[in-house]
Amino acid sequence: MKRIGLSLALLLLPLSAASDVLRIEIVEGVTGAAPIAVVLEWEGRGQPPQAVDEIINANLARTGRFSPLKADAFPQRPSSPGDVNYRRWREAGVDHLLIGRYGPREGGGYEVRFYLLDVLRESQLVAYRIPAPSDGLRRVAHRVSDIAWEAVTGQAGAFDTRLAYVNAREVDGAQEYRLMVADSDGHNARPIVVSRQPLMSPAWSPDGRQLAYVSFEGRRSQVVVQDLATGERERVSTRAGINGAPAWSPDGRRLALALSDSGDVNIHVMDMASRELTRLTRGSAIDTEPAWSPDGERLAFTSDRGGAPQVYEYNFDNAQVRRLTFDGGYNARPRYRADGRSLAVVHGHRGRYMIGAVDLDSRSLRLLSEGPLDESPDFAPNGAMVIYAARRGGQGELATVSFDGQARQRLSSAEGEVREPAWSPLRSRD
Repeated sequence: MKRIGLSLALLLLPLSAASDVLRIEIVEGVTGAAPIAVVLEWEGRGQPPQAVDEIINANLARTGRFSPLKADAFPQRPSSPGDVNYRRWREAGVDHLLIGRYGPREGGGYEVRFYLLDVLRESQLVAYRIPAPSDGLRRVAHRVSDIAWEAVTGQAGAFDTRLAYVNAREVDGAQEYRLMVADSDGHNARPIVVSRQPLMSPAWSPDGRQLAYVSFEGRRSQVVVQDLATGERERVSTRAGINGAPAWSPDGRRLALALSDSGDVNIHVMDMASRELTRLTRGSAIDTEPAWSPDGERLAFTSDRGGAPQVYEYNFDNAQVRRLTFDGGYNARPRYRADGRSLAVVHGHRGRYMIGAVDLDSRSLRLLSEGPLDESPDFAPNGAMVIYAARRGGQGELATVSFDGQARQRLSSAEGEVREPAWSPLRSRD
């Protein structure tokens, strides 16, 4: 274990240092998206520091599954269930109604009080009162969005999550790489590391408090683990050759890595307490890009042992390896969906690289993107969306697509290219 000092080639930044915002463009939504109205009234003086209703509307709209009603079409502005005229809302075409108030709280900070109502059944689905610190209204808006999403869809929301990604830009005639962390809606983007050498393969720890990634400080690859709150970083693998593709086990106790031994690249697992390594694969093939199954009992990875890159799976129970992908001559960079029944992969066909979803029961592949150069897929923690890196007009950007392939959006930066996305786990409520 080695602690890393500061150098001219590397700058560590506190997570509170704000930067640019990822711009989100909704490309395609779901036909027949559910109409919803969000009526939240501000109770304080002047303008609210964050427009909670607008944040919720934007969250729900960008999934493609909800169609928020514009405020100028509201038939009324109720703040409690007793004030609701359900008939008028049905005539306005609304299925669900989120109403309430938010404002300053005695003792400091804010409070959001809201109700989610089923307009067609004239019933209350949920009611919450959520406090927020002085700088926490945006995060509470994400939590409200999560609650509404789950109440309507039955699926956990993923708005109160974060994205990690690499931003590459030119500064003073030289390339600069920044490892960024942003809220799921692209706001509060902050660099945690800035380097003149490449940064790649960010991976969230299961508790969301650390990121593992690959750094090329000193022009050699090394795997680094960084604490997001303190900025403290540790080199956990600096072996000769390749140190790459870190992936945390679901319990956070192990880290899977792709390491080279005498020129061969194989999958290893590191015990994070002892730093001891266990080698899982052997041979002259390139085995890389490991991903843990949600139950921690299997490890998917990319290998060319069959002559071309395909996805294989290592089973910890019997130490056996089986092939998972058979559709086409190129499938790589697997990531498990939360239910463990599907994988997202990069699928290559006739020079185009697209994101595909592999059903692990039938082994069938379904395309989620059109390419031509899509890579690095990762699932939202609830499995509803896949984020990936894409190129448009020669520029690197991020994109998301719903697991059913119907809702799409683009995420771009005003400063340089964005690549290598990783979606965080659900955030704790502390």
